[in-house]
Amino acid sequence: RARPDHGLSSLIAPRNRYFGLMLPYTPLHHLLLRDFPALVMTSANLTDEPIAFEDEEAHRRLGGIADAFLNHNRAIHTRADDSIARVMAGRPLLLRRSRGYVPRAVFLPAAQASVLAVGAELKNAVCLTQGDRAYLSQHIGDLKNLEVHESFVRTINHLKKLFEVDPQVVAHDLHPDYDSSRYAETLPGVRRVAVQHHHAHLASCMAEHGLTGEVLGLIFDGIGYGADGCIWGGEFLAGGYGGYRRLGHFRYVPMPGGDAATREPARMALSYLLQAFGAELPPLPVVNTIPAGERALLLKMIERGINAPLTSSCGRLFDAVAALLGLRNKVSYEGQAALELEMAIEPDEGDYPFALVEGEGGLIFDPAPLVRALVGEILAGVAVGVVSARFHNSLARMMGGVARRLRDATGLNRVVLSGGVFQNLYLVERGTRLLQADGFEVFTHSLVPPNDGGLALGQAVVAGFTTN
Repeated sequence: RARPDHGLSSLIAPRNRYFGLMLPYTPLHHLLLRDFPALVMTSANLTDEPIAFEDEEAHRRLGGIADAFLNHNRAIHTRADDSIARVMAGRPLLLRRSRGYVPRAVFLPAAQASVLAVGAELKNAVCLTQGDRAYLSQHIGDLKNLEVHESFVRTINHLKKLFEVDPQVVAHDLHPDYDSSRYAETLPGVRRVAVQHHHAHLASCMAEHGLTGEVLGLIFDGIGYGADGCIWGGEFLAGGYGGYRRLGHFRYVPMPGGDAATREPARMALSYLLQAFGAELPPLPVVNTIPAGERALLLKMIERGINAPLTSSCGRLFDAVAALLGLRNKVSYEGQAALELEMAIEPDEGDYPFALVEGEGGLIFDPAPLVRALVGEILAGVAVGVVSARFHNSLARMMGGVARRLRDATGLNRVVLSGGVFQNLYLVERGTRLLQADGFEVFTHSLVPPNDGGLALGQAVVAGFTTN
């Protein structure tokens, strides 16, 4: 946690109450720190590109940015980012599993056929299984350009060579347009298994803990392709490695502009306001930050369902609330709005009303009452930090209510929490306490990221189970 008198630039980790600290782990670091009390460091790459790890590549790609280069006569053999962890509920939680942890094995509940799992589109990492062990690769990144794709393929070939495994089963995401899914389709002579995104998250947390049988899963993340063609992300599941049942979800809401809504939280704020208030939108600043012509177009897209796919995403609800509070209308990296909403929290025990109703999709969490109450407090001048705390408290209380209803319906008492939203320290710790107080056995991630960086592990065990 950053101290108030730290004296460092406000441009380091803006709107974040924490600094990421790294101790010197190479002799070169120790030599540098003889003359500097501390260094501010970042990765050697442009946005959305893999890190440069060869001298010629670094000079070519970063020559227009870096004022100087410090070269070494020891070549780097394999590209590997630094790992990122935070302490959650008294345990380390890996947000990025890379240097220092790869290729350490995750032990599986049972031996299975060798599987290559190619992960998702964002925060990609791949996984190779051998017997009762799974080997997650280092963090590869977002598969958005040729350089990252080439790194993805190189990493797969490196793992296969390292462990002398030629898997005959390849697992991939259900989304047909993911670069990783398209790569899987090009591989000859293998059996391909498509695994639904949130089922993979559930299986990943189960595998990390060596669980077997069936569990309840609260899987909250940004976006994942759903079995009904909609964009899932706030899912109430029951199941195990052999399959899953979707017992409920967050109420669907339109994403105006599709992927553009993930980059512009103000669009999601508009969508949630329309769902909660109808055409008479409340006089919030976020409404007026969208130019009138663009706002009219977005409202038409939402009302007519044109380029506005439906989503049950918990991450998009976080985006909307961050925009409603005036924290973030556009993001420059994935999860920025949600992170800044978490960092704004001030201690408070209040919460907001919400609805849990039985619908066609099972148990539906309807946030419209929450949005109306939250907007009322914003208009009344309640502090941003207090509103943020009450929003988080509401979601934690919702988690408990959902789990009780699902336990009554299934008899299952073990709950796994997975998906990128559960990188949120406040939500995990508060939600876990409420669930445990109600008698649930709760499992959260530690050595495998809850975000898409851990997805390949879940894909691998699901594919291995179904092909054994």
